Amino acid sequence: MPLIVVAGPTASGKTRLAIDIAKHYGGEIVSADSMQIYKYMDIGTAKPTAAERAECLHHLIDFVEPDEDFSVAQYTELAHKVIADIHRRGLLPVMCGGTGLYINSVVNDIEFGEMEKDEEMRRELQEIAEREGNGRLIEILSELDPVSAKRLHPNNLRRVIRAIEFCRITGTPISEHQERTRQIESRYEPLMFCIAHERSVLYDRINRRVDIMLEEGLVDEVRRLMDMGYSKELNSMQAIGYKEIIEYLEGGCTLTEASEAVKQGSRRYAKRQLTWFRRDERIVMLDPKTASEDAVRITDEKIK
Repeated sequence: MPLIVVAGPTASGKTRLAIDIAKHYGGEIVSADSMQIYKYMDIGTAKPTAAERAECLHHLIDFVEPDEDFSVAQYTELAHKVIADIHRRGLLPVMCGGTGLYINSVVNDIEFGEMEKDEEMRRELQEIAEREGNGRLIEILSELDPVSAKRLHPNNLRRVIRAIEFCRITGTPISEHQERTRQIESRYEPLMFCIAHERSVLYDRINRRVDIMLEEGLVDEVRRLMDMGYSKELNSMQAIGYKEIIEYLEGGCTLTEASEAVKQGSRRYAKRQLTWFRRDERIVMLDPKTASEDAVRITDEKIK
Protein backbone atom coordinates (compact mmCIF):
# COMPACT_ATOMS: atom_id res chain seq x y z
CA MET A 1 0.00 0.00 0.00
CA PRO A 2 1.44 3.41 -0.91
CA LEU A 3 2.00 5.91 1.91
CA ILE A 4 3.39 9.42 1.46
CA VAL A 5 5.25 10.78 4.49
CA VAL A 6 6.09 14.47 4.92
CA ALA A 7 8.49 14.62 7.84
CA GLY A 8 10.78 17.32 9.15
CA PRO A 9 11.52 19.79 11.92
CA THR A 10 9.17 22.36 13.36
CA ALA A 11 8.45 25.43 11.18
CA SER A 12 9.86 23.80 8.04
CA GLY A 13 6.65 24.03 6.01
CA LYS A 14 5.47 20.42 6.38
CA THR A 15 1.78 21.27 6.61
CA ARG A 16 1.71 23.27 3.37
CA LEU A 17 3.63 20.59 1.48
CA ALA A 18 1.40 17.80 2.80
CA ILE A 19 -1.75 19.71 1.83
CA ASP A 20 -0.38 20.38 -1.65
CA ILE A 21 0.36 16.69 -2.16
CA ALA A 22 -2.97 15.56 -0.72
CA LYS A 23 -4.93 18.01 -2.88
CA HIS A 24 -3.03 17.00 -6.01
CA TYR A 25 -3.89 13.31 -5.55
CA GLY A 26 -7.20 13.68 -3.75
CA GLY A 27 -5.70 12.30 -0.57
CA GLU A 28 -6.16 12.79 3.16
CA ILE A 29 -3.67 13.77 5.84
CA VAL A 30 -2.74 11.63 8.83
CA SER A 31 -1.06 13.74 11.50
CA ALA A 32 2.12 12.40 13.10
CA ASP A 33 2.55 15.04 15.79
CA SER A 34 2.57 14.02 19.45
CA MET A 35 1.30 17.43 20.60
CA GLN A 36 -1.37 18.17 18.01
CA ILE A 37 -3.34 15.21 19.35
CA TYR A 38 -4.41 17.32 22.36
CA LYS A 39 -7.64 19.30 22.56
CA TYR A 40 -7.58 23.02 23.47
CA MET A 41 -3.88 23.28 22.58
CA ASP A 42 -4.00 24.92 19.17
CA ILE A 43 -1.65 27.89 18.97
CA GLY A 44 1.32 26.44 20.83
CA THR A 45 1.23 23.19 18.86
CA ALA A 46 0.86 24.99 15.49
CA LYS A 47 -2.14 22.90 14.48
CA PRO A 48 -3.36 23.33 10.91
CA THR A 49 -5.76 26.25 10.78
CA ALA A 50 -9.47 25.86 10.05
CA ALA A 51 -8.79 27.09 6.52
CA GLU A 52 -6.03 24.52 6.02
CA ARG A 53 -8.23 21.71 7.36
CA ALA A 54 -10.94 22.78 4.96
CA GLU A 55 -8.58 22.16 2.04
CA CYS A 56 -8.39 18.43 2.80
CA LEU A 57 -9.42 16.08 5.57
CA HIS A 58 -7.00 15.75 8.52
CA HIS A 59 -6.94 12.76 10.90
CA LEU A 60 -5.52 12.24 14.43
CA ILE A 61 -5.65 15.89 15.45
CA ASP A 62 -7.51 17.33 18.43
CA PHE A 63 -8.92 14.15 19.99
CA VAL A 64 -7.07 13.55 23.28
CA GLU A 65 -7.69 15.38 26.57
CA PRO A 66 -4.59 17.20 27.88
CA ASP A 67 -4.64 15.10 31.07
CA GLU A 68 -5.18 11.80 29.25
CA ASP A 69 -2.38 9.26 28.92
CA PHE A 70 -1.70 8.48 25.28
CA SER A 71 1.11 6.22 24.16
CA VAL A 72 2.94 5.70 20.90
CA ALA A 73 1.40 2.21 20.84
CA GLN A 74 -2.08 3.74 20.88
CA TYR A 75 -1.11 6.18 18.16
CA THR A 76 0.31 3.40 16.00
CA GLU A 77 -2.83 1.31 16.25
CA LEU A 78 -5.06 4.26 15.36
CA ALA A 79 -2.82 5.38 12.50
CA HIS A 80 -2.85 1.92 10.90
CA LYS A 81 -6.66 1.88 11.07
CA VAL A 82 -6.97 5.37 9.57
CA ILE A 83 -4.51 4.61 6.77
CA ALA A 84 -6.30 1.35 5.96
CA ASP A 85 -9.64 3.18 5.80
CA ILE A 86 -8.20 5.83 3.47
CA HIS A 87 -6.88 3.10 1.18
CA ARG A 88 -10.23 1.27 1.24
CA ARG A 89 -11.88 4.41 -0.06
CA GLY A 90 -9.41 4.55 -2.93
CA LEU A 91 -7.54 7.60 -1.65
CA LEU A 92 -3.89 8.33 -0.92
CA PRO A 93 -2.83 8.74 2.73
CA VAL A 94 -0.31 11.51 3.42
CA MET A 95 1.31 11.27 6.84
CA CYS A 96 2.59 14.63 8.09
CA GLY A 97 4.47 15.47 11.26
CA GLY A 98 7.67 15.97 13.14
CA THR A 99 7.41 13.23 15.76
CA GLY A 100 9.96 10.75 14.50
CA LEU A 101 8.86 8.01 16.86
CA TYR A 102 5.28 8.19 15.57
CA ILE A 103 6.42 8.03 11.95
CA ASN A 104 8.93 5.27 12.65
CA SER A 105 6.39 3.17 14.54
CA VAL A 106 3.92 3.23 11.65
CA VAL A 107 6.26 2.97 8.68
CA ASN A 108 8.32 0.20 10.28
CA ASP A 109 5.45 -1.70 11.97
CA ILE A 110 7.02 -1.55 15.42
CA GLU A 111 5.12 -3.86 17.77
CA PHE A 112 5.03 -1.80 20.96
CA GLY A 113 2.29 -3.95 22.40
CA GLU A 114 4.73 -6.83 22.87
CA MET A 115 6.86 -4.94 25.38
CA GLU A 116 6.59 -5.84 29.05
CA LYS A 117 5.77 -3.25 31.70
CA ASP A 118 7.08 -2.84 35.23
CA GLU A 119 4.91 -0.41 37.16
CA GLU A 120 7.11 -0.55 40.26
CA MET A 121 10.19 0.38 38.22
CA ARG A 122 8.27 3.22 36.64
CA ARG A 123 7.28 4.58 40.06
CA GLU A 124 10.89 4.38 41.28
CA LEU A 125 12.15 6.25 38.22
CA GLN A 126 9.42 8.86 38.61
CA GLU A 127 10.50 9.39 42.23
CA ILE A 128 14.13 9.84 41.13
CA ALA A 129 13.02 12.50 38.66
CA GLU A 130 11.03 14.30 41.35
CA ARG A 131 13.95 14.15 43.81
CA GLU A 132 16.91 14.79 41.52
CA GLY A 133 15.42 16.23 38.34
CA ASN A 134 14.72 14.83 34.89
CA GLY A 135 18.37 15.27 33.95
CA ARG A 136 19.29 12.46 36.34
CA LEU A 137 17.17 10.01 34.32
CA ILE A 138 18.93 11.13 31.14
CA GLU A 139 22.23 10.28 32.87
CA ILE A 140 20.89 6.82 33.74
CA LEU A 141 19.65 6.33 30.19
CA SER A 142 23.00 7.45 28.77
CA GLU A 143 24.67 4.49 30.48
CA LEU A 144 22.11 2.05 29.06
CA ASP A 145 21.24 3.54 25.67
CA PRO A 146 23.33 6.57 24.61
CA VAL A 147 21.49 6.85 21.28
CA SER A 148 18.08 7.26 22.94
CA ALA A 149 19.54 9.58 25.58
CA LYS A 150 20.63 11.96 22.82
CA ARG A 151 17.30 11.75 20.99
CA LEU A 152 14.93 12.24 23.90
CA HIS A 153 14.27 15.55 25.64
CA PRO A 154 14.48 15.42 29.47
CA ASN A 155 10.95 16.87 29.68
CA ASN A 156 9.60 13.91 27.71
CA LEU A 157 9.69 12.01 30.96
CA ARG A 158 7.32 9.22 29.95
CA ARG A 159 9.48 8.15 27.01
CA VAL A 160 12.72 8.51 28.98
CA ILE A 161 11.32 6.22 31.67
CA ARG A 162 10.05 3.79 29.02
CA ALA A 163 13.48 3.64 27.36
CA ILE A 164 15.17 2.85 30.69
CA GLU A 165 12.50 0.29 31.55
CA PHE A 166 12.79 -1.42 28.16
CA CYS A 167 16.55 -1.79 28.43
CA ARG A 168 16.47 -3.09 32.00
CA ILE A 169 13.76 -5.65 31.21
CA THR A 170 15.03 -6.89 27.85
CA GLY A 171 18.76 -6.21 28.17
CA THR A 172 18.58 -4.45 24.81
CA PRO A 173 18.54 -0.69 24.15
CA ILE A 174 15.21 0.41 22.72
CA SER A 175 17.12 2.23 19.98
CA GLU A 176 18.56 -1.11 18.81
CA HIS A 177 15.11 -2.68 18.89
CA GLN A 178 13.76 0.14 16.74
CA GLU A 179 16.67 -0.14 14.33
CA ARG A 180 16.08 -3.88 13.91
CA THR A 181 12.40 -3.35 13.19
CA ARG A 182 13.40 -1.00 10.38
CA GLN A 183 14.76 -4.04 8.57
CA ILE A 184 11.37 -5.77 8.66
CA GLU A 185 9.37 -5.37 5.49
CA SER A 186 6.64 -2.79 6.05
CA ARG A 187 3.01 -3.27 5.08
CA TYR A 188 3.39 0.06 3.23
CA GLU A 189 5.38 1.34 0.30
CA PRO A 190 6.51 4.59 1.91
CA LEU A 191 7.70 7.60 -0.03
CA MET A 192 9.22 9.99 2.47
CA PHE A 193 10.01 13.70 2.08
CA CYS A 194 11.62 16.40 4.20
CA ILE A 195 12.10 20.10 3.33
CA ALA A 196 15.81 20.86 3.63
CA HIS A 197 16.17 24.44 4.82
CA GLU A 198 19.58 25.86 5.66
CA ARG A 199 19.84 25.77 9.45
CA SER A 200 20.05 29.57 9.78
CA VAL A 201 16.93 29.94 7.64
CA LEU A 202 15.08 27.33 9.68
CA TYR A 203 16.03 29.05 12.93
CA ASP A 204 14.75 32.37 11.58
CA ARG A 205 11.48 30.68 10.65
CA ILE A 206 11.22 29.23 14.15
CA ASN A 207 11.83 32.60 15.78
CA ARG A 208 9.19 34.24 13.61
CA ARG A 209 6.71 31.46 14.32
CA VAL A 210 7.06 31.99 18.06
CA ASP A 211 6.46 35.72 17.59
CA ILE A 212 3.31 34.92 15.59
CA MET A 213 2.10 32.47 18.27
CA LEU A 214 2.35 35.20 20.88
CA GLU A 215 0.57 37.66 18.61
CA GLU A 216 -2.22 35.12 18.04
CA GLY A 217 -2.83 34.61 21.76
CA LEU A 218 -0.56 31.87 23.11
CA VAL A 219 -0.54 33.44 26.58
CA ASP A 220 -4.34 33.42 26.69
CA GLU A 221 -4.42 29.83 25.47
CA VAL A 222 -2.12 28.70 28.29
CA ARG A 223 -4.07 30.75 30.83
CA ARG A 224 -7.30 29.07 29.74
CA LEU A 225 -5.75 25.63 30.14
CA MET A 226 -4.65 26.51 33.66
CA ASP A 227 -8.10 27.90 34.46
CA MET A 228 -9.59 24.63 33.24
CA GLY A 229 -7.58 22.87 35.93
CA TYR A 230 -4.87 21.23 33.85
CA SER A 231 -1.75 20.79 35.96
CA LYS A 232 1.57 22.17 34.81
CA GLU A 233 3.05 18.76 35.65
CA LEU A 234 1.14 17.04 32.85
CA ASN A 235 3.17 15.73 29.93
CA SER A 236 1.10 17.91 27.59
CA MET A 237 1.71 21.06 29.65
CA GLN A 238 5.46 20.39 29.75
CA ALA A 239 5.66 20.86 25.98
CA ILE A 240 7.79 23.61 24.50
CA GLY A 241 5.74 26.78 24.35
CA TYR A 242 3.54 25.86 27.30
CA LYS A 243 5.91 25.33 30.21
CA GLU A 244 7.71 28.61 29.45
CA ILE A 245 4.46 30.60 29.34
CA ILE A 246 3.31 28.91 32.56
CA GLU A 247 6.49 30.14 34.22
CA TYR A 248 5.72 33.66 32.98
CA LEU A 249 2.11 33.49 34.24
CA GLU A 250 3.36 32.33 37.63
CA GLY A 251 5.70 35.30 37.83
CA GLY A 252 8.91 33.37 37.33
CA CYS A 253 10.11 35.37 34.33
CA THR A 254 9.16 38.20 32.00
CA LEU A 255 7.25 37.62 28.77
CA THR A 256 10.38 38.52 26.81
CA GLU A 257 12.36 35.90 28.72
CA ALA A 258 9.62 33.32 28.16
CA SER A 259 9.56 34.11 24.45
CA GLU A 260 13.32 33.67 24.16
CA ALA A 261 13.12 30.39 26.08
CA VAL A 262 10.44 29.09 23.69
CA LYS A 263 12.58 30.07 20.71
CA GLN A 264 15.67 28.43 22.16
CA GLY A 265 13.79 25.26 23.10
CA SER A 266 12.21 25.08 19.65
CA ARG A 267 15.57 25.50 17.91
CA ARG A 268 17.09 22.73 20.01
CA TYR A 269 14.13 20.48 19.28
CA ALA A 270 14.46 21.19 15.56
CA LYS A 271 18.12 20.20 15.71
CA ARG A 272 17.18 16.84 17.25
CA GLN A 273 14.45 16.35 14.66
CA LEU A 274 16.91 17.01 11.84
CA THR A 275 19.32 14.48 13.29
CA TRP A 276 16.53 11.89 13.47
CA PHE A 277 15.32 12.40 9.91
CA ARG A 278 18.72 12.75 8.24
CA ARG A 279 19.78 9.34 9.48
CA ASP A 280 16.89 7.73 7.58
CA GLU A 281 18.21 7.09 4.07
CA ARG A 282 14.69 6.63 2.71
CA ILE A 283 13.84 10.30 3.20
CA VAL A 284 14.17 12.51 0.12
CA MET A 285 15.42 15.98 1.01
CA LEU A 286 13.61 18.68 -0.97
CA ASP A 287 14.66 22.19 -1.97
CA PRO A 288 12.30 24.59 -0.13
CA LYS A 289 11.79 26.67 -3.29
CA THR A 290 10.48 23.76 -5.37
CA ALA A 291 9.35 21.32 -2.68
CA SER A 292 5.74 20.83 -3.85
CA GLU A 293 6.62 20.46 -7.53
CA ASP A 294 9.48 18.06 -6.80
CA ALA A 295 7.40 15.97 -4.39
CA VAL A 296 4.60 15.58 -6.94
CA ARG A 297 7.06 14.68 -9.71
CA ILE A 298 8.79 12.05 -7.57
CA THR A 299 5.45 10.69 -6.36
CA ASP A 300 4.19 10.40 -9.93
CA GLU A 301 7.24 8.32 -10.81
CA LYS A 302 6.71 6.11 -7.77
CA ILE A 303 3.00 5.36 -7.86
CA LYS A 304 2.31 5.24 -11.59
